[in-house]
Amino acid sequence: MKNVPLYLEGEFVQSQTDQWIDVTDPATNEVIAKAPCTTADEMTRAIESARKMFHIWKETPVSERARVMMRYQALLKENHDQIAEILSSETGKTFEDAKGDVWRGIEVVEHAANIPSMMMGETVENVARDIDTYSITQPLGVCAGITPFNFPAMIPLWMFPLAIACGNTFILKPSEQDPLTPMRLAKLFEEAGAPKGVLQVVHGAKEQVDRLLTDPVIKAVSFVGSVPVGRYIYETGTRHMKRVQSLAGAKNHMVILPDADKQQVINALVGASVGAAGQRCMAISVAVFVGEAQRWIPELKQAMAAARPGAWNEAGASYGPIISRKAKEKIEHLIGRGEAEGANLLLDGRGCKVDGLPNGNWVGPTLFSGVTEDMEIYKEEIFGPVLSCMEVDTLGDAIELVNRSPYGNGTSLFTSSGGAARRYQHEIDVGQVGINVPIPVPLPFFSFTGWKGSFYGDQHAYGKQAVRFYTETKTVTARWFSSDAQAETNFSIRMR
Repeated sequence: MKNVPLYLEGEFVQSQTDQWIDVTDPATNEVIAKAPCTTADEMTRAIESARKMFHIWKETPVSERARVMMRYQALLKENHDQIAEILSSETGKTFEDAKGDVWRGIEVVEHAANIPSMMMGETVENVARDIDTYSITQPLGVCAGITPFNFPAMIPLWMFPLAIACGNTFILKPSEQDPLTPMRLAKLFEEAGAPKGVLQVVHGAKEQVDRLLTDPVIKAVSFVGSVPVGRYIYETGTRHMKRVQSLAGAKNHMVILPDADKQQVINALVGASVGAAGQRCMAISVAVFVGEAQRWIPELKQAMAAARPGAWNEAGASYGPIISRKAKEKIEHLIGRGEAEGANLLLDGRGCKVDGLPNGNWVGPTLFSGVTEDMEIYKEEIFGPVLSCMEVDTLGDAIELVNRSPYGNGTSLFTSSGGAARRYQHEIDVGQVGINVPIPVPLPFFSFTGWKGSFYGDQHAYGKQAVRFYTETKTVTARWFSSDAQAETNFSIRMR
């Protein structure tokens, strides 16, 4: 067991706090590290260091900033498996799942290496006689990121590489439940040649988050997490005159038409519902079967029953444990509520056991049918390996059902009809749509575009929208009064 350091002014230092948070292995509930609650003085040090460094870093040529990202992505690739092992040890994710987490973050760093083209402004010559107008893209200042437990590599890498590539400095407050992975990312960023003070990493809980949300030095805050916290982050940050992008909860629906490929549907539903133990904001938690497709539910049950949780390095394990005992208890409570409210509990994951790991936070695959909109298991984001099946008569009914949901993070449609797919993607009020793709997370040259109650803000995460979020536009209108004749005269005088 070790104490997790802070990363301040380019140095890994031990906090002087007397408040520590246990970091546990969710497969055993053993304490593997302790994360500090950063003191007020240490928070001041981080913010002041980032403020001072911004005035230096923003003057660094954009091509040099891009080269730091090139070196960083090379180091991330070289250390890919090692990062994934650290990630697995503190989250319980299977090794393959952890590697995917790391790789999706690397893709964003690769995108950040293209920052020169994304920082280009616009120019119009002769907007009036002898007057030109052009726009310049400039960084904001000190930015901050508050990241969740479920993707401790990918989501920090969504944030600080792009913000820093734009010329900002950055303060990262990762989840206190799995801080070891972000600290390894910070170490590699240092090795890539990032100047001291460009990135700071602090730890803690609400007190430390509130400091980031209220300190006037910080200009923008990025967040990923639950709905209640996401709303709080957005309301508090904007009240203190900051830019905020707050990615919150989800209840993602997958709509299945009878003309879809049945086996593809079943495979997709199992992976998208129980993968990562359902602990991802793009997991499919509601399957909407249209018409005759309802007959496939028994085969879905059989396929889900074959999935089983296990240790991160156990061959054949479909997914790992729930992140904490508290989270496991919430999931099991909601399963009980669904049963009490009259849903058909086809698979019950409560009381799940894994050989050799009796103290882990295990929940088995859970499947409901006959779920209705008034049930708690439909309204709540369960964040576990629980899939609710609903039945409707037509595609139009399915669209209306999905559009009534207060969430709009992701959705998918499985069909062989191009016309149905075109109608669905056009009419659905959801930010990310998959057609025969269960989890439509875009690559980083697009943006992560949740809608409705799944996102609070104006500019979305990574991609071109993130560059706009982390920068400001300055417009210059220029006129020069020297005539051609006068310019030639001045040139002749200088040459004598």
